[in-house]
Amino acid sequence: MALHFHHEMNFGPHLLPEGGVCFRLWAPSAEKVDIGLQLNGRDQWQTLTMEKGESGWFRLTIGEAGPGDLYCFRIDNGLWVPDPASRFQPEDVHGPSEVISPGFFTWNDLSWKGRPWSETVLYELHVGSFTPEGTFQGVESRLDYLAEIGVTAVELMPVSAFPGSRNWGYDGVLPFAPESNYGRPEDMKNLVQEAHRRKLMVFLDVVYNHFGPEGNYLHAYAKPFFSSRHETPWGDAINYDGSDSETVRDFFIQNALYWLEEFHLDGLRFDAIHSIYDDSEPHILKEIAEAVDLGPGREREIHLVLENDNNEARYLERDAKGRPCWYKAQWNDDAHHCFHCLLTDEGDGYYQDYHGNALDYLGRCLTEGFAYQGEPSPFRGGKIRGESSTHLPPTAFVNFLQNHDQVGNRAFGERLIRLTSRKPLRAGIALLLLAPSIPLLFMGEEAGVTNPFPFFCDFGADLAPLVTEGRRREFAEFEAFKDPEVRKTIPDPADPATFRDAVLDLGSPDQDSREWLDYYRYLLDLRHRLLVPRLGQIVPGKGEYQVVDSKVLLASWPFQDGVVWRLYANLGSENYGKIEMPAAKLIFSTAGEETSGDGVLPAWTVSWFLDKE
Repeated sequence: MALHFHHEMNFGPHLLPEGGVCFRLWAPSAEKVDIGLQLNGRDQWQTLTMEKGESGWFRLTIGEAGPGDLYCFRIDNGLWVPDPASRFQPEDVHGPSEVISPGFFTWNDLSWKGRPWSETVLYELHVGSFTPEGTFQGVESRLDYLAEIGVTAVELMPVSAFPGSRNWGYDGVLPFAPESNYGRPEDMKNLVQEAHRRKLMVFLDVVYNHFGPEGNYLHAYAKPFFSSRHETPWGDAINYDGSDSETVRDFFIQNALYWLEEFHLDGLRFDAIHSIYDDSEPHILKEIAEAVDLGPGREREIHLVLENDNNEARYLERDAKGRPCWYKAQWNDDAHHCFHCLLTDEGDGYYQDYHGNALDYLGRCLTEGFAYQGEPSPFRGGKIRGESSTHLPPTAFVNFLQNHDQVGNRAFGERLIRLTSRKPLRAGIALLLLAPSIPLLFMGEEAGVTNPFPFFCDFGADLAPLVTEGRRREFAEFEAFKDPEVRKTIPDPADPATFRDAVLDLGSPDQDSREWLDYYRYLLDLRHRLLVPRLGQIVPGKGEYQVVDSKVLLASWPFQDGVVWRLYANLGSENYGKIEMPAAKLIFSTAGEETSGDGVLPAWTVSWFLDKE
């Protein structure tokens, strides 16, 4: 069975059943809007004046127009701009938009209903650097590789159109348009369809807290899109709660539905929601979640995930039956920071909140969710951070040893494999993959790759030097970079070589890579066989942990049938010989069978057990 899908919305061009296109633009700050149109196959452009309607809307129906035509808008006889709801930008973000007919793509994955959240093993990747091709088709060529490892969900860093040829994706300015350097919309849809054929879910990172600094023309004709009432690191906040905010809210609600419906995505990860400001009720995040639940969520498994530095557990609440009210989970930066301090002994920057107490905080993360649940944060000047999360299940948290931020926000973008030795890293991996929380891998870590993942971008000549200088200034307070000459050695984000250094080539693994791959594959197989089938029976709020002599972490998670999942971990550099091992089935130990013997936990040993309470 094959079908065509087209998400209907108030924004962007509307293809009429009888032929022709109705073009629409919300431009409440403009007096006049013209449309420039290049009909498919013709060299000449024509300019027509749009009809001004109520509430800032301009419309014009053109009977000759159709899929493949190029168009743009002229504001008050001056600036030409692309469509903010463009579905494709063939000539980058400053060029014209293309009329896209979603019905041209034929879907053959109608039997796909998704996978349960408990089965999720996320794999975060950047489309432009995951393969030498740097395209959606390049990612598609590696799907078998990911499925064979034990990954169940591909998470794409943002793919919305951005300026230039390379970008992390968080500087996107046209949120409905897949980046043209990665391919056409049909290429992204085919990637999703091929992933589903291999029983892989596909998630997309979306950015609803700001627009990038280049190519965002909304200020020129839709000033109500922004609000000076709230300030963000990128300037004025997006207007979710002020005058004319109804249209702005609908723009982003429709964007979430668009990706899920028109591209058959299985989930979204919402970037930095702590910079989404909304004093109204319902909060925009709750309204988006409810729209998804009433829409695509009625027909298949849809998973919504947050990044939230404020640790606001309210968005993760479960109902009386244990079902998420709004969001399935949150990225748990607290857990990452604990892992990182233990494995590297670093304590600069935000790591100061965890260094020296990382083992205790890690136990809290693994069994209770957040490390900070209302305590003051020294890094934030004593500001109270977080809400109680002890009542939530472990699956409400996505844990990781690495991700794009935690690697790329370092001056040189070093991966964890460059910052610690093999034994501690193996211990950290065993902790991550066999804990009841949802694990996330960052592209290449499973193969032990050493490529850095530095920050890179391709802004115009005026902006690029400012970004380079700003990037280096960020590290001026770190002891290692107080010298201006040393800061000059930090890779230039605008240099194409900085991007090239990040590009992976996973096609011919060497012996070391194969050993890492075997390790990940083995642990994920254990997870899928022995832990995942029980995750639905875990008892929320009953996880417990204990730190012994500041060296050993013990933790347990009971299931409804009385079986207990247990952790015994020595995350120190010396053996520990005073521990009483449980009379239980050893599931896995980094020390092999030694763990079940004389009560000695060798240095950097992580052991998992399954036993009756």
